[in-house]
Amino acid sequence: MVIKNRYSLDEVSKVLKKNKETLRRWDRTGKLNAVREPMSNYRYYEKEQLEIFPEFHSYFEKEETDNKVLPDRDFSVLELFAGAGGLAIGLEKAGLKCKGLNEMDKWACKTLRANRPNWNVLEGDIRNFSFEEYRGKINVVTGGFPCQAFSYAGKKLGLNDARGTLFYEFARAVDEVKPDICIGENVKGLLNHDSGNTLRGMISILDEIGYAVVSPVRVLKAINYKVPQKRERLILVGVRKDIIEKYEYPKPYQRIYNLKDALKKGDLFNKNVPDSAGSLYPDHKRGVLELVPPGGYWRDLPVDIQKEYMQKSFYLGGGKTGMARRISWDEPCLTLTCSPAQKQTERCHPDETRPFTVREYARIQTFPDNWEFSGSVSQQYKQIGNAVPVNLALEIGYSLVKFLNAVYQNK
Repeated sequence: MVIKNRYSLDEVSKVLKKNKETLRRWDRTGKLNAVREPMSNYRYYEKEQLEIFPEFHSYFEKEETDNKVLPDRDFSVLELFAGAGGLAIGLEKAGLKCKGLNEMDKWACKTLRANRPNWNVLEGDIRNFSFEEYRGKINVVTGGFPCQAFSYAGKKLGLNDARGTLFYEFARAVDEVKPDICIGENVKGLLNHDSGNTLRGMISILDEIGYAVVSPVRVLKAINYKVPQKRERLILVGVRKDIIEKYEYPKPYQRIYNLKDALKKGDLFNKNVPDSAGSLYPDHKRGVLELVPPGGYWRDLPVDIQKEYMQKSFYLGGGKTGMARRISWDEPCLTLTCSPAQKQTERCHPDETRPFTVREYARIQTFPDNWEFSGSVSQQYKQIGNAVPVNLALEIGYSLVKFLNAVYQNK
């Protein structure tokens, strides 16, 4: 976090090491009054208010992380399961050259071609492609393969044991290309899928084809990498065994960006979010969400409406914090999904009772405003919701460049 003149509730909570409820109590009792914008009621604090706290000064004595590093030469990437290009844009911004992208969704392929006509988009089922032509020509193979289980049963798996799964196709491509490093991206749940057996099997297969997986496998929180969203992604890194240099995951940043940073002009974007199409809530859902305050969810509704709206879910365990959820300006957004209006994963705009628009969705995923998405509105939401946040991909890109610079330093 850099020193500036205004700070959100989230930022002050981090700097002063006080939870948000304490700060709200201080606001009510006059110990530290928040400033509110007249129209949106957005709450923030002025720098002058915070300078009386020793914690404010000690916090900024820490040296801020900077992962940026420039490539010493051209490094190339082959991307599998490329989607709408979130990972590819980030790696490109880090200086890596995209030599090929495989994706089977026709609308995502249209998006890739429309925005980067020079990219070699390999449209179709990965099972129908051979990647032998890239052997010895690619430094990095990446892939956000879907998580599919296969029988592990405590044995050391080989590549053939994964046949029929999309991880097999990822590993096959790595084996055909033999890059310096491979990056697999997946949901956090892969860590414990089938009691960890699925991940152990993947590690065993990469080991068999000559890749040592960086341990421990890490889950990266997007909010630590300039993404205004509480998204978590498991990153599986395999380094070819003949390479002695070690890969290091990107270091997290101190500053946490919030929804206002995503949609308003500021440090993340140089203008307010552009207007665009978006979904609407049915009248009944809109009526319910009208009652939810910014930062609130179903528990903020009257009990009779909770029961009617939640139905069977009302009596089940768990917080269900995504239901009837309205995001506030001063917090990062919850993880975006492929559809913005589903009952379990509502992400309502802070001021208007509607889902986020397509361009708001894209901003929260840190796509540039000039990156256009093809297909219907629902297809565009799907592409954005499935993507790796661009800024997270950029930081991963820097970590790859740093690694590859070291590998080729003396070559």
